[in-house]
Amino acid sequence: MPERCGWVTADPLYIAYHDEEWGVPAHDDRHLFEMLILEGAQAGLSWITVLRKREAYRKAFAGFDPAVVARFRPARVARLLEDPGIVRNRLKVASAVTNARCFLEVQREHGSFDGYLWSFVGGRPLVNAFRSMAEVPARTALSDALSKDLARRGFKFVGSTICYALMQAVGMVNDHLVSCFRYPALAGAAPPPAAPSPSPPPTTPKGGAREPHGRARRPRA
Repeated sequence: MPERCGWVTADPLYIAYHDEEWGVPAHDDRHLFEMLILEGAQAGLSWITVLRKREAYRKAFAGFDPAVVARFRPARVARLLEDPGIVRNRLKVASAVTNARCFLEVQREHGSFDGYLWSFVGGRPLVNAFRSMAEVPARTALSDALSKDLARRGFKFVGSTICYALMQAVGMVNDHLVSCFRYPALAGAAPPPAAPSPSPPPTTPKGGAREPHGRARRPRA
């Protein structure tokens, strides 16, 4: 059995999420909107609770199409509050509509939400090298900055802890433990900046081993 991060339980849904999705760089705007909504819904709850409701959320929120959700009227919100498949919290449901409208504004301003969001990490994942769950932060200076800017734009349920969870989920940071079997592949998703390569000395054989990936970096503001 492959070694995984310490937060993963034996639940097949949790395992699949960890193995296939968590920490994988995501750039599709609809998926980013989905994760924004789900991370906000999780506030005060366990993530597995939200994962189990994910398909119900997909149906309730028009396949996470922000253009459709932005047009939800109070009557539609009231019906959603009767849906047992989602978290029936009035503030969370209403915030999804508010956030959809703010999301569209960001798209208009930046061309895509992806471009806006990933600008906080310079457009490429930050690779950490944590060896225990105790080392993994709940928030960072970067998540503080993202939270502050989203709140300024009118987004709701975007505290720094929620923003850091979003950054982890969509691969802006690689917080898989170095012992996790997913770490090497995702660490490779963040190549170092291109630099001119000096000509190899004559004694270097063709096809020789490449230098290993550089040291992992902690997020910095």
